[in-house]
Amino acid sequence: MGLKKVLLGGAFMAMAVSLTPAFISVNAQSAPAEAVEAEAEETPTPEWLEKKIKKLPDEKKEFLLSDKSLRFVGGTKEKLYQRLEKKTGKEIEAMVDAMQYVIEEGKFDPETDLAAIPMNTEATNYNGWKVMKPKELNPKREPGPFTVSRYANSRGGIATFAGAPIAMYPDDLIAGNVDVAIVGAPLDMGSYYRGQKFGPMAMRNSYATGARIDMNTMVNPSKELNIVDYGDIAIDNMSTELSVLHVRERIKEIAETGTIPFIVGGDHSLEYPDIAGLADVHGKASFGVVHFDSHFDAGKDSPHFLSHGQPVYRAVKEGHVLGENYIQVGLRGGWPGPEGFEWMRNNGVRYHTMPEVEKKGWDAVMKQALAEAREDGKKLFISFDVDVLDPAFIPGTGTPVPGGLTMREAIPIVRGLCAENDMVGFELVELAPEQDPTYRSALNANFIMQACLTGIAMRKKGITDGSYLSELTTEHMQPEAGIKAKAEGLNEEIDPNYGQMR
Repeated sequence: MGLKKVLLGGAFMAMAVSLTPAFISVNAQSAPAEAVEAEAEETPTPEWLEKKIKKLPDEKKEFLLSDKSLRFVGGTKEKLYQRLEKKTGKEIEAMVDAMQYVIEEGKFDPETDLAAIPMNTEATNYNGWKVMKPKELNPKREPGPFTVSRYANSRGGIATFAGAPIAMYPDDLIAGNVDVAIVGAPLDMGSYYRGQKFGPMAMRNSYATGARIDMNTMVNPSKELNIVDYGDIAIDNMSTELSVLHVRERIKEIAETGTIPFIVGGDHSLEYPDIAGLADVHGKASFGVVHFDSHFDAGKDSPHFLSHGQPVYRAVKEGHVLGENYIQVGLRGGWPGPEGFEWMRNNGVRYHTMPEVEKKGWDAVMKQALAEAREDGKKLFISFDVDVLDPAFIPGTGTPVPGGLTMREAIPIVRGLCAENDMVGFELVELAPEQDPTYRSALNANFIMQACLTGIAMRKKGITDGSYLSELTTEHMQPEAGIKAKAEGLNEEIDPNYGQMR
């Protein structure tokens, strides 16, 4: 508190005068503290600077020459020295005061700050947003999935994920022997960029929503699997913290029936409750995670314990998944810096960045990632953030980063992972359809989900080679096939009157 009082007095005025426009602009545009990576190189302090800071108190001198000051000047000692070279000793001290003021003001103050957000626990409908509707309030029916289309060919009616029937309660999943329950989680309060809550609606309504035959494998998930739409999980869009607790409950509810939950978000903060809910059923550290994303999402040192940039850290920190059982695919852009990669190395996390793809080629990287996912025999969860794809394929996302995966790269690896591993769950997050004036983003998101459904269907049929491709669709077998068919009378007969009125 003493530092604040000094800065609010005459020294604060001196500090303001000494801040050059260049300093103000860099500080205003700097990244969050946890994302700023200072260079660890030992650089000798220039003699001219030693003279200028000779009278500086030891505590301020130590701060100035430490990495703590580098976040304000661009991250390197060289840039710090450039800023200080033309300043007087008094101006340098004012600059140090300014830096320390920013750090002190950023800390929690029990006299002025809320340690927790108070809630009105006297509200008569405090939990009303998540109360399950008792079955007695619905028309009586036998447990099991049911359709909501008035047409025999499934056209019209109410749109559902994968064109699947609906299930509402766990006993519907059990009675229907359901393999996969696709559930919406329209949460977007974990992100600074809103709109992901419309992801489930867009995917239900887009073209290519049906689970149909996959030409690569000639496997049809809708025929091999019992798939249902499990509706949307209730979200309190005033609170991420309250919402994720309920998400965790619902994911646990699905998994307890033996059904694989497919979660459609919603922002990436959902990865934490999705993993935690699965760990509640399968056990902590019992499965691995392949995390497709342009960002590593293991941020920490934030006022909030959870956001769309922190689920990996929290899942590892709480022991739901071991770091050594995490695999990151598709990282690129400006985050993380060196400290983030060191954290992943120190915790056993395997990562495959787009720079690695540039260095080794996609085929080699995909082969290694597939091998790593199955090497310990653990079950697998896939977290697919659509921004791992290049924005050319998914413009509808809040934090797009150029240089990402193509659909032709993403579909085979997702299909392969879901065929080669015993899946405990799958999530697709960060689809923000309002950012895309076309239906491209929702369409491609559905094809990614279709790829995993195909892989699970392949595995159920006994096809566990993720690289399997159907001979029927990859080899035309001509002219032998045509000659044989002609001899057996199987080829098409010519009819000049075909298509004419008769």
